[in-house]
Amino acid sequence: MELGRVLFAKGHRHISAEELHADAQAAGVRISLATVYNALHQFTKAGLLKEVSIDGTRTYFDTNADHHHHFVVEGEGRVIDMEGEVEIDSLPEPPEGMVITAVEVVVRVRRR
Repeated sequence: MELGRVLFAKGHRHISAEELHADAQAAGVRISLATVYNALHQFTKAGLLKEVSIDGTRTYFDTNADHHHHFVVEGEGRVIDMEGEVEIDSLPEPPEGMVITAVEVVVRVRRR
């Protein structure tokens, strides 16, 4: 319960397990990093979070679980919600026996 309070108290945000662990520790919540990971995956499974995987090496958890897309700021490790709609004219056929359940767009940006 305390971890959920720490996670959701700041409104919509993108956070890694390590960042949430540090926030929890700063708030006086004694919890292991493994427990933070487990809780984040349970929150995601329950539909309370959206998982945003970047390059397969870094995962952020988004407290805005509504369908939306993201900008990733290269070199800063920051994820920003994309405003507005994204139009995709066509998608390839899924492999035999499968259906497309969602399309998520991640646009990478960097400072000039």
